[in-house]
Amino acid sequence: MYPHKVGPLLLLALAMFITGVRAEWLSDEQAIMGTAVRVELWHEDDTVGRAAIDAVMRDMYRIDRLMSTYKEDSELSRVNREAATRPVAMSRELFDLISRSLEVSEITEGAFDITYASVGHLYNFRRKTRPSDEILEKALPAIDYRHVLLNKENHSIKFKRQGVRIDLGGIAKGHAVDRAITLLQARGITQAIVSAGGDSRIIGDRRGRPWMVGVRDPRREKEMAAILPLSDTAVSTSGDYERYFELDGVRYHHIISPASGRPVTGIRSVTVVGQDSTTMDALSTSVFVMGVEKGLSLIESLPDVEAVIIDAAGRMHYSSGLLRRQSP
Repeated sequence: MYPHKVGPLLLLALAMFITGVRAEWLSDEQAIMGTAVRVELWHEDDTVGRAAIDAVMRDMYRIDRLMSTYKEDSELSRVNREAATRPVAMSRELFDLISRSLEVSEITEGAFDITYASVGHLYNFRRKTRPSDEILEKALPAIDYRHVLLNKENHSIKFKRQGVRIDLGGIAKGHAVDRAITLLQARGITQAIVSAGGDSRIIGDRRGRPWMVGVRDPRREKEMAAILPLSDTAVSTSGDYERYFELDGVRYHHIISPASGRPVTGIRSVTVVGQDSTTMDALSTSVFVMGVEKGLSLIESLPDVEAVIIDAAGRMHYSSGLLRRQSP
């Protein structure tokens, strides 16, 4: 798990010949939620299209103000400051997303756990520092999603013990992308892609052809490990190569195991494809933590979800649906 979803893990391979009238494809990219947020859409009326993009960007900023752990005045920061001592009332939106996070924790048997932040905040990737073994072991018992108590009647949250912190970096960007798609559809947009770091969702196609979404090679920045033709779908990638540092030959990255409080080993990246970005965001992290065998088993148990996993040796593993697509 991690404080902010990794940067642009998906390189969108755009076929320039698809449309002859480029003016009707409108786009914008801004730095929000600690990553690059990009919207690209088709609309015959530039005014309508630009207004739709502006609405998406405003909502992205709103969600960042609500859920960022880096903003002291955010609602989530207030929860982390106060919920260990008393119940804290929350907005319905934040309450529902935390509820969804706990549901994913149950499904993944704790592989996805927003309380990872109880230890995760001790890593500083800019300064290239990590907690000592002694500090880590002392903080580790605070990681357990069952320490989070929600009251549906008044939309409040309480932590069962001191030292618990939560972070929605593994699901908030997916939520933001899903909200963006809803906003676009309400404005009559039928062909678009919205991306926030490693999370993207597509409505429609690209003027009669699929969007070609490339999965980056985790160790070769400018090369693709796979190309996925996609339309009307969501895709999320979690990787060990965007926020990391190396110390004494060890790579410390931002995807933290809830069981150990240490960066996960054995996998370089996970890409999942499904219907909504909120779920795919959480699943890409979950599979990364679970490992190849258990992760693929989880994916196979879920309807309409596929995955590509690149392990620590650079080998690629596909879920059965994608494997069939790769076969001649």
